[in-house]
Amino acid sequence: MKDTFDRKIDYLRLSITDRCNLRCRYCMPEEGVDSVGHGGVLSYEELLRIAAAAARLGVRKIRVTGGEPLVRKGVVGFVQQLAELPGQPEITLTTNGLLLGDLAGELKQAGLSRVNISLDSLREDRFEQITRRPGLQRVLDGIHQAAAVGLTPLKINMVPLRGVNADEIADFGRLTLEHPWDVRFIEFMPVSGGLGYSDENRFSAQEIMTELESVGPLTPVERSGPAGPARLFRFRESLGRVGVIPAVSNHFCSECNRLRVTADGRIRPCLLCSDELDIRDALRAGAVDEELEKILLNAVIAKPKQHRVGEKDYQEGRRGMQQIGG
Repeated sequence: MKDTFDRKIDYLRLSITDRCNLRCRYCMPEEGVDSVGHGGVLSYEELLRIAAAAARLGVRKIRVTGGEPLVRKGVVGFVQQLAELPGQPEITLTTNGLLLGDLAGELKQAGLSRVNISLDSLREDRFEQITRRPGLQRVLDGIHQAAAVGLTPLKINMVPLRGVNADEIADFGRLTLEHPWDVRFIEFMPVSGGLGYSDENRFSAQEIMTELESVGPLTPVERSGPAGPARLFRFRESLGRVGVIPAVSNHFCSECNRLRVTADGRIRPCLLCSDELDIRDALRAGAVDEELEKILLNAVIAKPKQHRVGEKDYQEGRRGMQQIGG
């Protein structure tokens, strides 16, 4: 599939739940948000039909997201079904890591290729402050278990926030000196309003680089394999790599290759644009495979050239990241 700007679209992010076992301040309010409910969330059978249609159209990578995908019962079996799709797309998963230690081995056996773990502090008190829940050691144990069973290359995603955790950038960078992990720093994106942090808390990509250079000289690494949008670097003699994702200050829209499907059955052509196409109604009206493929193709055509974050008339959306699919 190619969009109207000649970008090849071969990556599908598939949210299987809007529920989460954390309450991260940059994602949702402390009281959480109303779930769309059991009947509103796509069934595994519906999600699998969408994934199969996308694979027929050329999607080669499917990422399972949430909310927190590991809180949904049956996730291991669903991963196995995805891995068995014709064409065998690569299946990956993004998680907060709380349940990863218990499920890593089963997920690997089911056909999961690798995981991304979202982690914003290495300090127990600060972890709890940001997420409003305890559990840092469980996340760290989950990371080590995922590495042990071969869910690699393992990626850790950190969102540095000014006045909150930006002073830990160097500590996260040092993880790559001892572990063959990719530690990536993502500029804060104002996906929705009314949260614990605002655009003023964003720590820019250049500031992130300055903090990392305090650890030691950085050598650029040529992107290959599952690098995604990150600009990759390596410290001298490090086992892993650090990556910086300038999601706002120097966006990578010209390289965007993805569609997102929300847990309630909306296709979102762009994370930072509110336009969505409904595929749930078509599924429940008995749409045949060709109709599902047409809806996906229409979503590809609807992809904008780039997001408009930072422009004067940009307005934050009403749906938080856990409702869109992280």
